[in-house]
Amino acid sequence: MRIGFVSDANVARLEWGRQNGFRSFQWNWFHTSPVAPGNDDWKPFAENFAGAALDRGLRISSIAALYQNPLDPAQNEFARNVFQRAIDVAAHIGVKSVAGFIGAVIETENNARGGNPVYKPLENFISQVLAFWEPLARDAASKGVRLAFENCPQGAYHLPVMHYNLLGQPALWERFFNATKCENIGLEWDPSHLICQFIDPVANARKFGSKIFHVHAKDAWINRDLIKQFGICHPGVAEHRFPGLGDVNWPEIIRVLLAAGYESDLNIEGWHDPVFRDHKPDAGHALAGVKLEDRGLVMARRWLEQFVPPEP
Repeated sequence: MRIGFVSDANVARLEWGRQNGFRSFQWNWFHTSPVAPGNDDWKPFAENFAGAALDRGLRISSIAALYQNPLDPAQNEFARNVFQRAIDVAAHIGVKSVAGFIGAVIETENNARGGNPVYKPLENFISQVLAFWEPLARDAASKGVRLAFENCPQGAYHLPVMHYNLLGQPALWERFFNATKCENIGLEWDPSHLICQFIDPVANARKFGSKIFHVHAKDAWINRDLIKQFGICHPGVAEHRFPGLGDVNWPEIIRVLLAAGYESDLNIEGWHDPVFRDHKPDAGHALAGVKLEDRGLVMARRWLEQFVPPEP
C-alpha cells in the first residue's frame, strides 16, 4: 500500500510527486487526455506516460475514466467509449483498476415547471444498469482489469440526496453486487462520503472490504453545533478535509483494509478542503492569494504514512 495523489496525465506533476515523497497516483481526467476516444494512435502516449511514472517510482493505482452519468441516454455512447478505452489503456500499461461513476437512470417528471430530471432508485432499474456495465466488465475481466465505482452521492452540501450516482448510498451496494455475476466490479471507496452520511467507515470497510478496489483518501468533518441549530440539510454541516483533519479513523481504516487483503493504494483527493486550498488574490480574507493545496497534500501524506507498513 502506497500513499499517492490524484493528477492528470502531466509529467511535471509526476515530478512534483516524486520530489514530495509520493509513491503512487491516480490518472485523472482520462476522458480529456491524449489517449481518450478519438485518438486511435494512443499507445505511444500511454507507454511514455507510464514510463515517466515508473522512472519516478510512482505506481499508477487507477485510471479515473469518467465521473459523469453513463446511464443518461445522451451520454451512453460517449461513456461506453471512454470506459472501453480506459480498460484498453489500463490493460496495455498494467494498471489494475478503472474508476468512475456508475451513473443513474433518469426519468422526466412533468409538472407545472416543465420536464425535470428525476433520479430513480437502483432497485427499479437493476436490469438496465447491468445491461450497460456487464459487457464492459466482462471485457475488462478478460484483460485483467477491474471496474471500481466511486461512492460519492453528488448531493447538495455533500449530503446524501439522490442524484446521478446510484452507488452513493451503501444500502444499494449489496443489492447491486448480488445482482451481478461480474466479480471484477467493485468500489472506489471514499470514507469522507460515508462520514457525510453519518455512516461509520470502519464498520463499512469491514463489511465491504473485499469489494474495495481503490481508495480515495479524503476526510470529512461534521459540524454538530450546526446540526443542533439547523439540522442536517444545512450548508456547512458536512465539510470535506484532508486526511487527519476530520472524523475518519485512518489508523483503523488502514488496518481493516490490510486485513481484507486490499492490494492497491491510498490516493489523496484534494481540492475539497476549504482552508487548505489555493485562494484567489481577491478572496477577501486572510488567506487571499495563499497557495495551500500542495502543502495540504504533503501534510496528509505524512499523516497517513504513520499507519502504513513499509513495502518489502
